[in-house]
Amino acid sequence: MEYSSLLFIYVFFPVSLGIFYVTPKKLRESVLLLLSAVFCGLFGLRYLALLAVYILLNYALALAAGHLRSRKKAAAYFPFAAGVTFDIFALFAFRTEHFSWLYSALGLHRGFFAVGISLFTLSALGYLVDVYDGRIKAEKNIVRYSLFIMMFPRLLMGPVLRYDAFTRIMDKRRTGSQELGTGLTLFIKGLAKKVLAADTLYALYSAVHTVDKGSLSAVSAWLGAVSYILCLYFSLSGVADMGAGIASCFGFRFPQSFSYPMFSTRIRFFAAKWHTQVIHWFRSYITKPFASHIKSQLIRKLIFIGAWTIAGFWYGFSAGGAVFGALMGTAIVVENRLRKSKMLKATGIIYTLIIVTVLSVFLAEGSLAGSMRYLFAMIGGNRLLTDSMTLYLLRSYLVVLLISMYASTDLFRNMLVRSRRRVLRRIFSAVTPAVMLVLLALCTALISADGSSAVQLLRL
Repeated sequence: MEYSSLLFIYVFFPVSLGIFYVTPKKLRESVLLLLSAVFCGLFGLRYLALLAVYILLNYALALAAGHLRSRKKAAAYFPFAAGVTFDIFALFAFRTEHFSWLYSALGLHRGFFAVGISLFTLSALGYLVDVYDGRIKAEKNIVRYSLFIMMFPRLLMGPVLRYDAFTRIMDKRRTGSQELGTGLTLFIKGLAKKVLAADTLYALYSAVHTVDKGSLSAVSAWLGAVSYILCLYFSLSGVADMGAGIASCFGFRFPQSFSYPMFSTRIRFFAAKWHTQVIHWFRSYITKPFASHIKSQLIRKLIFIGAWTIAGFWYGFSAGGAVFGALMGTAIVVENRLRKSKMLKATGIIYTLIIVTVLSVFLAEGSLAGSMRYLFAMIGGNRLLTDSMTLYLLRSYLVVLLISMYASTDLFRNMLVRSRRRVLRRIFSAVTPAVMLVLLALCTALISADGSSAVQLLRL
């Protein structure tokens, strides 16, 4: 069940809120865990059972590692290593097609997908590392640890948090009309991103993607690549906003996952604003530990690129994803080398958008060979600049592309923040509820017409 399904919007979400708010405060964490279990169970009872085993095993191994570490750190290595091995194995087993024997043994069909496994694996691994290093104490409360892994507002798109940050958010939760209003507004904004922007852009991407790459014109190829990266942004950030909005309704204030990365003035700025907590996780648990004790700048840069390669592979779980990450890391290293160049200052947004769009092809295509053929079409290798399809796509989607590009920036938000006219802010605040209701009605109509809103360019 996706956040953008009618079943979730009009049944599960309001019913869950009602149950949560009538529950005494001391029992709300347990009730939220029960609601999360129901949410996960709607993806299938086998998925819920696997998630329960995953949680119990990680909980027990972390508890053992914490207990043994209090005596001697070396003694904690075995449960720590066992937990890391299990988590990585589970991630590869349920995100690749190389473990058919495991699917058969567990009675799972080949299309089974463990929802959110990429994200909660990072959470589980980070927690194990922090316990082993003595940064935090192992959690004894099984309810809290279970919520850390499977709380339904953050199951689909995070954010990925350190356990101590998660517990601080849990301890500081506040419920009330303000949190409820903020949460519903954010949820509907995210829903609009997903249904109105991402689903429409996906139609453009699909139209280009179905054309044989050997007959694709250059402009059509660029339209497809731009629509892909914009669709990916609106899809992921939309689901992230919906999750953050749901959490706010329950009193939890999660950090923002996407901070308007599109049209950044530098590649490193784009990287820092895209799925912020995920990028921070790879920096904290891979780049820093391996590079902190190395003096050689060349090796430190290679470690940085290697971490980006792993992050790219984590995103797509494909060779194309690894290439995307390696090239993104290399681009950031080169950019840092040329940081003082006046040319970069003058062309920052342009070259960043071009490089990000080109690199996204490696995520979009299913194979490296397909990516290379698509890039060949983008540079005019098919000796076609435009064709009849290009004109059709421009007539049909140019307005959508322009609106989406503007909506992916923070220009409107900055205009309100910097506005010295309080009247403008008051007017915007007054009309926001009405606008949200219109957006909700429009999204509901579109979801009802299509049957669902389940564009999945990447499954995390």
